[in-house]
Amino acid sequence: MKKPLIIDRSRDEHFMRLALEQARLGAEQGEVPVGAVLVAEGQVAGIGFNCPIMTRDASAHAEMVAIRRACAAVENYRLPGSTLYVTLEPCSMCAGLIVHARVRRVVFGAAEPRAGMAISRGRFFEQGFLNHRVLVEGGLLAEECGQVLTEFFRRRR
Repeated sequence: MKKPLIIDRSRDEHFMRLALEQARLGAEQGEVPVGAVLVAEGQVAGIGFNCPIMTRDASAHAEMVAIRRACAAVENYRLPGSTLYVTLEPCSMCAGLIVHARVRRVVFGAAEPRAGMAISRGRFFEQGFLNHRVLVEGGLLAEECGQVLTEFFRRRR
């Protein structure tokens, strides 16, 4: 039986701020500034930022990095009961990974109108064929998350 989900907004903000720190670290490396933090049993199990350029790996999105690290830390490819905090709405690749890893909840900051698959371009997590349901919440610290991206692209132009 699943434990009841207790949502603590101050805790959510704390972890989203850690994800924002990751996004800023990525920006310092010249990567698109998206950060992610995977929390399992109340503890940070995996963190990451977008790093496809430096790793030469198209799959090295922030969510992917954080989930890979969390799976290694807990020694399991499944992360039941976990929450993923990410500064930008997940794309289709990351949405698929989130389901396969059995992440319980995704909390994202800024919407991604071009490729977001939680609410913007599609509602991937609501598809009836999926064998796992993910709770999704968007908009936490959205302005700050969006601003990190806006500043990054402004500097690049």
